Amino acid sequence: MAGTLDQVMPSPIRIEEDEQENIARIKELKARYGERVIVLAHHYQRLGVHACGDVTGDSYALCKAAANTGKARDIIFCGVRFMVTSAATLCRDDQQVFHPDRNAGCPMADMANLPQVLRSWLELGEFVDTRQVIPVVYMNSDLDLKSFCGERNGIVCTSSNARKVFDWSFARGKKIFFFPDEHLGRNTANAYGIPRDEIILWDPAQVNGGHSAQAIEKARVILWKGYCHVHTRYTVDMVHEVRARHPGIKIVVHPECTEDVVKIADAVGSTNFIQEYVRKMKPGDKVAIGTEVNMIHRMSVQNPDKLVIPIVRSLCPNMFKISTRDLRDCLEQLDTWEPVKVDPREKHFAKLALDNMLACAG
Repeated sequence: MAGTLDQVMPSPIRIEEDEQENIARIKELKARYGERVIVLAHHYQRLGVHACGDVTGDSYALCKAAANTGKARDIIFCGVRFMVTSAATLCRDDQQVFHPDRNAGCPMADMANLPQVLRSWLELGEFVDTRQVIPVVYMNSDLDLKSFCGERNGIVCTSSNARKVFDWSFARGKKIFFFPDEHLGRNTANAYGIPRDEIILWDPAQVNGGHSAQAIEKARVILWKGYCHVHTRYTVDMVHEVRARHPGIKIVVHPECTEDVVKIADAVGSTNFIQEYVRKMKPGDKVAIGTEVNMIHRMSVQNPDKLVIPIVRSLCPNMFKISTRDLRDCLEQLDTWEPVKVDPREKHFAKLALDNMLACAG
């Protein structure tokens, strides 16, 4: 039976009372600025903010957009801090990047800092030749860690290109040091066919990551102990429960989920992959998704003839910090809004790692 409008998922958040007024004002301001301004909006942004984006996508797509923006001088980035600093690294010298809310950070990015990574790199060097170790940093990281990788011939990866990044890395070295998300790293290594005893989890709070010299020497993939609280919320029991409530429903999850959830899902992929999966579904099809709830809500609204629901509600509070009011304020005060600045040395090496990502993934 085809889906009906009553299947549309209700808003998971309280909608701003002046949202429509803000959106109308944002459109007016964008029209006034013309080609000078471009708004980039991540898939996890709330519905009203996402609707104002000139370019929407996952962190990889928006990274490419920032690198390839043509006539725009001012880039307004509706996302979290690590995305904004990456855009500021990739844009031209005559462009500026603005963040509507600088308090929008990322807890997972905070799970690895430069002193920890430097100490861990030195510890690795006591057992292996680090010239044969390729540092791979997930996009969800501070710019100094991207710089660390660029300075050591490493690379940045996202959930949409992790397999290609593994190909790139193993063509250049014998081991991958992957941080800060253990789950994306493990799920990619599993899909790559790497044996479990050649994958270790590095705990920076322990000496040598908590491993013996033999384990470190044998490992092909060294995973940092870090995670996304949005995606680790999902459990196998939750998947079983939603399948019991909706016989025949498909389960699609993000690769930041734990490996046991990924193993029983029908499909796994980045936010762009998930969006395409839903778009290609037939009327009446059913899907339960394991990713950020605002994205799921938007897809439900956009596909009222399909049942699109979350496995359970899981919100990213940092993506949620940016409202239509914030975007409106940024545009209204653009000439005095402080642009995002990055350290020149960090920018140089971080750009090398980001360029490696763009070159290897296309």
